[in-house]
Amino acid sequence: MQLALFLIFGVLAVAGAINLLLQRHPINSALSLVVVMMSLAVLYWSLGAEFLAAAQVIVYSGAIMVLFVFVIMLLNAGEEEHTTGSRIAYVAGFPGAAAIFCLLSFVFLSERKAMGGTDLGGYLSHSANNIAEISRLLFRDLLLPFEVTSILILVAILGAVVLARKEQ
Repeated sequence: MQLALFLIFGVLAVAGAINLLLQRHPINSALSLVVVMMSLAVLYWSLGAEFLAAAQVIVYSGAIMVLFVFVIMLLNAGEEEHTTGSRIAYVAGFPGAAAIFCLLSFVFLSERKAMGGTDLGGYLSHSANNIAEISRLLFRDLLLPFEVTSILILVAILGAVVLARKEQ
């Protein structure tokens, strides 16, 4: 069951990434990136890293994507298109979402105990608290890359604001 879950959400993440590259409208690309981030959250959860899955949903799918959409809107990246929606999304989207929901419900209910004991990349041990070890790893061993990443995101947003500013 875990293999099926991995295959479905792995393919969904790759399809979302390809769709991200093929979209012409930047808002649609941002929504494709949300699909990728949510798929990664399910993959983290299936590896037994519940905290990372929750952080992936809250931080990346929530806050960072809102920030990306804000920057896209600030750049005024094109005219707004009013469409009725894609027929492919209606034909494949609703049955696909229902199938994924049913599969996830089945996996959550039947494999509850078996899915929580996977080692995540050799960093975490099974004996300690998952959240305590992740925080120790992130804020002690990997503090410099963590802070450099936050500064890099801030500089990129400031650069986008400067480039989007209109001369008066």
